[in-house]
Amino acid sequence: MFATISRLAGVLALTALAACGGTADLAEKPEPLGNFRLGHNIVVAKNATKLPLSRPASAEELKSTLTGAIQDRMGRYEGEKLYHLGVNIDGFLLAVPGVPVVASPKSALIISVNVWDDAKGAKTTERSHQITVLEQISGETIVGSGLTQSREVQLKNLTENAARAIEKYLRANPQWFEGPAPVAAGAAAAATAGTAPGTASASTAAKSAVSAN
Repeated sequence: MFATISRLAGVLALTALAACGGTADLAEKPEPLGNFRLGHNIVVAKNATKLPLSRPASAEELKSTLTGAIQDRMGRYEGEKLYHLGVNIDGFLLAVPGVPVVASPKSALIISVNVWDDAKGAKTTERSHQITVLEQISGETIVGSGLTQSREVQLKNLTENAARAIEKYLRANPQWFEGPAPVAAGAAAAATAGTAPGTASASTAAKSAVSAN
C-alpha cells in the first residue's frame, strides 16, 4: 500500500503531466497489431487501494468500468491469434473538491497488466507491467476535476485513459504478436466468446495470477 501511495505521489509531483484521453478514435478501424485478437478480458479490483483525498468507488464499479473500456478499445482488433489481458487495479484517486490549483488533486488510476499468449499458455513476460494514468488535462480539470465532475465521470475518463495506455504498451511490444495463427479465424472468433477448447486453462491461469497481485 505504501509503495503504491509513494509511486502516485511521485507521479503527481511531476511538473509536466502526460495524460492522453478521448475515445473519438474508437469509431475508426485500428492499425493492425500483428495477429492480436482479444480473448479474455480479466480485471481484478478487490485489493485496490483508495488513496488519500479520494472519493469512494466500489471494487465492482472499478472492475466493470475498466473492463468495458478495455473491451471497447482492444476488442476492435481482428487478428487470428488469441491473447488474454489480466489487469489488477492497484490504487485509485478520484479527486475531491478543494481550493483550485493549491489543494485540488488530480484523479489517477494505477494498474498492473499481464498479457497471456493463449497458444503458448503462458505470459509474454514474467513480471507485471505497472501503469499510472491521470485525468486528461482540459478546461474542466485544470483546477481539479473534483470541482467540475462527478466521481462516475472521473472514473469513466480514467478507465478510458487506462485502456489507451494498455494499447500503447502492447504496440510497444509488437514481437509478442508475430507468427502464424494457430487456429482458423472462425475458431478464433468462437474462442473469443469463450467456447473454443484450449482457452479455459489459459484463462484460469491468467485469473489466478492477476488475483494474486
